[in-house]
Amino acid sequence: MMFSDEEVERYARHLVLRELGGPGQQRLKAARVALVGAGGIGAPAALYLAAAGVGALRLIDDDDVALSNLQRQILFDTADIGRPKVEVAAARLAALNPNVAVEPRPVRLDADTVGDLLADVDLVLDGSDSFETRALVGDACIARGLPLVAAALGRWDGQVVLLRGEPCWRCYVPEPPPDAETCARMGVVGALAGVIGSAAALLALRVLAEVGEAPAGEMMLFDGLGWRARTSRIAADPHCPACGGGGLSPG
Repeated sequence: MMFSDEEVERYARHLVLRELGGPGQQRLKAARVALVGAGGIGAPAALYLAAAGVGALRLIDDDDVALSNLQRQILFDTADIGRPKVEVAAARLAALNPNVAVEPRPVRLDADTVGDLLADVDLVLDGSDSFETRALVGDACIARGLPLVAAALGRWDGQVVLLRGEPCWRCYVPEPPPDAETCARMGVVGALAGVIGSAAALLALRVLAEVGEAPAGEMMLFDGLGWRARTSRIAADPHCPACGGGGLSPG
């Protein structure tokens, strides 16, 4: 896969990286990524994936831009209020890097749509804010053998993990918690979304470019209030219905 002169200049800082170089950049150019959610996590992640030269990005989100989004969702501005998030995001990403094919999908991901929405991609990055959606995405990735970068935000804390086979999302969260916190109810500091979204993009780029050892199942936990980070390994559940022999098939 050849690069134009413009691409050589655009990706110059990647091309001289010993660990990435031309072969890694070629892998990025050939890659297709589905981003579930174009909000706090998905916005910075999409910007960095597009800037890095990932060949195709599918943006999945059925929400419109709201004023309350602008405190943390950096793809949008005040003039975008009321417009579909994925349409605004697609235009911004195309302006950032016209070499990237951006596919806006203003569709709610559910049991009926997940199969189509995650078809024909090489990696899924999930920044959704629903435990039900995360479980559906995790199950679909297991069934299709897709690497999944899953990221989430709390009030001052966030987490990012690569899931590839076992352990899977259901090993970590077997059932959605009945009293799950939401950003709307509990709040979230805006800049945290940038930290976690950027970390998710970095992890996805490492997987796609085949750089270093991909730390599957090792969750990075960041505490913005205490200003510290740590890692914790998710334990595989031998009885997990998704990855422990329960026999899920592609939807």
